Amino acid sequence: MRWLAALTVFLTAFLAIDPAMASSEPWQLGLQDAGSPIMERISSFHTLLLWIITLITLFVLGLLIYVCVKFGEDKNPTPSRRSHHAMLEVVWTAVPVMILVIIAIPSFKLLYYSDVVPKTDMTLKAIGRQWYWSYEYPDQGNFTFDAYLIPDEDLVEGQKRLLETDNRVILPVDTNIRVQVTASDVLHSWAMPPLGIKIDAVPGRLNEVWIHINEPGTYYGQCSELCGVNHGFMPIVVRAVSKEAFAEWVKKAQEEFAKNDDSVSVARAQAR
Repeated sequence: MRWLAALTVFLTAFLAIDPAMASSEPWQLGLQDAGSPIMERISSFHTLLLWIITLITLFVLGLLIYVCVKFGEDKNPTPSRRSHHAMLEVVWTAVPVMILVIIAIPSFKLLYYSDVVPKTDMTLKAIGRQWYWSYEYPDQGNFTFDAYLIPDEDLVEGQKRLLETDNRVILPVDTNIRVQVTASDVLHSWAMPPLGIKIDAVPGRLNEVWIHINEPGTYYGQCSELCGVNHGFMPIVVRAVSKEAFAEWVKKAQEEFAKNDDSVSVARAQAR
C-alpha cells in the first residue's frame, strides 16, 4: 500500500536523524549533544528503545486496521465463538518476554557502567542549598564557592535565561572526575543532561557519581528535585576546559578563594 510505503520512508528518515544536537532549542526532537561516555551510551540506548517502540506501535496499528477491515460486521456478521488458541497464547507471551530481555541486557550494562566509579583523577563536591549550589575542590586546595542564578535584569547578550550562574564549575576534559553530592537542608538533585548525570542530593548522605567530559565547552543543568518555592532557580553550569587551562584556573582560584572551613565563601573568579 502506498500510504504504508510513504510512512516507512518518513520513519526511516526521522529515525536516521542524529538524536544529539548541538544544544537544546525550542521544539527540539531528541536528546542534547552527548558530552560524556555515559551520555553517549544513554543516547544509543534511547535510539534502540525508539526503534523498538516504533515497530511495536506500527505492528499494533496494522493489526488493529486488519481486524477492523477483516472482521467488520458487514464482512463477518457471525463472529467466531473460539475462546482459546494455545499457539497464539504462547506467541503473545513469549514475544513480549523476548522484547523485555532485549531491552534489559543493554539497560543493565548501562546501569552498572554509570554506577561503578572507576579510578578518578580529582573530586568535585556539590552541596545543594535553598536555593543555590556550593562547590568544593578537595584535591586542589580545598577551596569552595557558591553559584547563584543570574537574574534576568543582569543577563548579558548570549547568556541563557534561568540557566546562567554567577560562578561556573570549571572542570578539565579527558579526566575521570568523582562527583560527590549532598544537601544541607532539603532534597535536591544535581542534574546535568549533556553529561548523562542526575543524582539526588540528600541531607546527611553523600552520593557519588563519575563523569568524563569529552570536549571543551559549556554545559547546562538544573536542580531536578522539587525543593521549595525557588526550585526552578537553581541552575548548574559546568565549563569544561583543557587540562592546562584548568591548572591555570586552579592557581588563580587558590589565591582568590578562601580555604574550605565551616563557612562557605563566594567565588568571584572565572576561567578565562
